[in-house]
Amino acid sequence: MSEEIKKNNYSADSIQALEGMEHVRMRPSMYIGDVGVRGLHHLVYEVVDNSIDEAMGGWCDTIGVAINEDGSVTVEDNGRGIPVDMHKKEGISALEVVMTKIGAGGKFDKDSYKVSGGLHGVGVSVVNALSKHMKSTVFRDGKVYEQEYERGKSMYPVKQVGETTKRGTMQTFYPDDTIFTQTTEFSYDTLSARMRELSFLNKGITITFTDKREVDDKGEFKVEVFHSDEGLKEYIRYLDGNREPIISHVISMDNEKGEIPVEVALIYNTSYTENIFSYVNNINTHEGGTHLQGFRSGLTRTLKKYADASGLLDKLKFEITGDDFREGLTAIISVKVQEPQFEGQTKTKLGNREVVSPVSQAVGEMLENYLEENPNDARTIVQKVILAAQARHAAKKAREMVQRKTVMGGGGLPGKLSDCSEQDPAKCEVYLVEGDSAGGTAKQGRDRAFQAIMPLRGKILNVEKAMHHKVFENEEIRNIFTALGVTIGTPEDSKALNIEKLRYHKVIIMCDADVDGSHISTLILTFFFRFMKELIEQGHVYIAAPPLYLVKKGNKKEYAWNDDQRDAANARMGGSAGIQRYKGLGEMNAEQLWETTMDPSFRTLRQVNIDSLAEADQVFSMLMGDEVPPRREFIEKNAVYAKIDA
Repeated sequence: MSEEIKKNNYSADSIQALEGMEHVRMRPSMYIGDVGVRGLHHLVYEVVDNSIDEAMGGWCDTIGVAINEDGSVTVEDNGRGIPVDMHKKEGISALEVVMTKIGAGGKFDKDSYKVSGGLHGVGVSVVNALSKHMKSTVFRDGKVYEQEYERGKSMYPVKQVGETTKRGTMQTFYPDDTIFTQTTEFSYDTLSARMRELSFLNKGITITFTDKREVDDKGEFKVEVFHSDEGLKEYIRYLDGNREPIISHVISMDNEKGEIPVEVALIYNTSYTENIFSYVNNINTHEGGTHLQGFRSGLTRTLKKYADASGLLDKLKFEITGDDFREGLTAIISVKVQEPQFEGQTKTKLGNREVVSPVSQAVGEMLENYLEENPNDARTIVQKVILAAQARHAAKKAREMVQRKTVMGGGGLPGKLSDCSEQDPAKCEVYLVEGDSAGGTAKQGRDRAFQAIMPLRGKILNVEKAMHHKVFENEEIRNIFTALGVTIGTPEDSKALNIEKLRYHKVIIMCDADVDGSHISTLILTFFFRFMKELIEQGHVYIAAPPLYLVKKGNKKEYAWNDDQRDAANARMGGSAGIQRYKGLGEMNAEQLWETTMDPSFRTLRQVNIDSLAEADQVFSMLMGDEVPPRREFIEKNAVYAKIDA
């Protein structure tokens, strides 16, 4: 049979029946989302979730997570230990079944786990399949058992290797670099944020997180210990540590309604934004769902009833809405559901209808008790709601004014925008450039076919401390909205941001590589996070990386983005090269700016992602809020990464 006939012969022989672990390795994104940075860290979450399940069942209170010197990760708990006795159906140890069979594990047995953490429930076997090497150690019944694996396949039968007084399970895995081709390096900050989050969501457990890649002057590893006795109440205090509260206590409850464990904590502050974080079985459901619906229903119903009875609304000439009750609110909702049904674009929206009523009822009872016992706080909350309603009306007028000036309203594009000729948004990109001078250089150096330039005058408004109508009245912010072509939304109503009208699929922040430039970048990112979060979540926001140095000798020249690259380039040129330090974009000519920062074949763009909404909220409120001490502490801690000009 000729090669051409073979290619076109689609028969039963063409169908590959991939089994279990082979399918995971062939289609890893089906199981962990992607094979980039997020998928890599998901491996750790899957292993830790098993330990959290033991903790949720009451069999474990200590979990250790370590990034080892060789880049592997070890997770150890003091739970019951994975069973090692013979599995009747499979004819091998239960440990080997759990580690090498997809869909195996105690989570499918309701007698073993009432509820289990994790989004996909794919289990540790998927981690094993995507690791070039993995080792399981079980401490159970006074004995130590062990088994190792290569790319999901066991190297030998489970064997006893010693005796012990410990109990629990220890897993060590090395991500497979043939699958995770982008990177196999774990981020300390990403994992630390998740371990902190888990400790708040599961009060009473202790999680020790160690980075053995980093050793201090005393020869000790970098270690953090996470433990929370009060759970979500402490989480609220952590998230709102940089905001000024307007009530005296965190309002909280933790009980079971209709066989659904519900934990809620909330507080009101002086800010103008709503920050609600919802969790199902320890997973952050950033798309919301029925538990969030129940929370909002219970909150609005109860506060509206109290506000009406108080008489404080009698002089108000317009209706109060649900948004008004949530301005300045920071809240966390955590529910545990036996069989969660997820939907939405990223499968992080809870769809179980039976959750709405229990959450609404629990929140209503919690608030009724608090308002009755704390009349001064109750009055303060209602007054905050009235101010929010008045500001909403002012913001509505401001938004309508902006809307009339947008592309959809026929008002045309901002005068400062130098648009591109391409009409397909997927092929277009816009640079938000600091200052008219750098904007002029960027206009000269760009590729007019697909690159648009939008110069920004000075520092835009700090939206973290501004009322909404002030945001929409700000000229620079209005110009950004108009240039991007999206309809106007608010943090409370994300659906109002019509992202389908986005005119550029790459929105690139390009500022000077100095302290002022970093401040402007942070101001713009704060604006996007608070008012256009979908841009970030859908991967449209980037930060340009202009070089810090030009190293030149004769006809030779190299650009450098840090001191090490500068020194290496200088050494390659014999050690006597001329070095120019770029203090701003304006110091580069159009050709240099193009070849270093704007040419798609050479430039470096840093895509902005949100690993944890709660952590991002805490950082933005700290960096852009009124509290100086935590901001100073953050800068001092991270100063090693900053280059500050004298």
